[in-house]
Amino acid sequence: MVSRAERGPVADWFWTIDRFFLATFILLMGVGFMLSFAASPAVAERIGLDSFHFVKRHAVFLLPSLVVMVAISFLSPRQVRRAAIILLGVSLSMMVLVLFIGQEVKGSMRWISIAGISIQPSEFMKPAFVVVCAWLFSEHARQPEIPGNLFAILLFGIVGALLVAQPDLGQTILTTAVWGGMFFMAGMPWLWIIVLAGAAFGGFFVAYTMLPHVAGRIDKFLTGEGDTFQMDTAREAIIRGDWFGRGPGEGIVKRIIPDSHTDFVFSVAAEEFGIVFCMLIVMIFAFLVLRGLNHAFRERNDFNRFAVAGLVLQIGIQSMINIGVNLELLPAKGMTLPLISYGGSSMVAICVTAGFILALTRHRPEKRAVERSLFRSGIGVPAE
Repeated sequence: MVSRAERGPVADWFWTIDRFFLATFILLMGVGFMLSFAASPAVAERIGLDSFHFVKRHAVFLLPSLVVMVAISFLSPRQVRRAAIILLGVSLSMMVLVLFIGQEVKGSMRWISIAGISIQPSEFMKPAFVVVCAWLFSEHARQPEIPGNLFAILLFGIVGALLVAQPDLGQTILTTAVWGGMFFMAGMPWLWIIVLAGAAFGGFFVAYTMLPHVAGRIDKFLTGEGDTFQMDTAREAIIRGDWFGRGPGEGIVKRIIPDSHTDFVFSVAAEEFGIVFCMLIVMIFAFLVLRGLNHAFRERNDFNRFAVAGLVLQIGIQSMINIGVNLELLPAKGMTLPLISYGGSSMVAICVTAGFILALTRHRPEKRAVERSLFRSGIGVPAE
């Protein structure tokens, strides 16, 4: 154990970290590793690989992801902001490169290979984008003469354009929802709400009319016609699992669906471990989001408040989209279940998000004492 009397970086981290957040993230990673044993061997065998190929790769990504999360959690809010700016610049540059030298997968250019490692830059863009926009919104709230909101809108336009160009409708919807929620928290005027809502509907209509694969997915979802095999099979697997599942290794869906270890791991969990187990997973994500929003509600610093709320919303909405697709409540999106689905880029990027959350929610007694004093005196809380 680490003594409270110690005054080193590790001791300070240990006594100031939000242990509930830390335990929740580690628990989700553990659940994901366990489900990789259930979902991935059948996929590996079907494509001629060793049965535990994806299990081993999942394990390989776990350790660096955990290291990344813990390392980032040591940062101060100022350092978090600086790290996010650098990460956003790098990821946006890579998203531009993807359009020219990226790897095409299922009709989309989302991946780029560096030193033999495939990376999805948009995954790393998401947490950095949230933190940078939180800083811009907070600067505008602190000094209205600073056009932080305008810069946030321009940045959103750049990110949205790059995502649509790939094309990646799921990530575009996720980014839009999180950005809109943060803008609303920052006191978005009703005129802006109307204008941006109209722009969002207009963008959705353009995507539907101009992008055949988007129209195809939406039409298949609305009419039930066409190739809906994966979604139909996933929903049937959930029904077969009943309350307590068919038992570990007894599932059928993983032997049929190509993406059972990534997009449809929730269906594998439902079929083998039951609806009760899946409800526990949903409750873990709900706890994560509600605890984050509660922290944001109590936070005096605008930057911390917007950033924490945006980051937990990102995880919460992404999990809702993935589960909604598995339940056939939403069109297929190709989006992973955070920290549970197989995927190197996704896991490391979500751990970056988790690290930012842990860093921004650390208990800092001296800082909070100053904030309370400033708040009571009517001066307000300066951004870090």
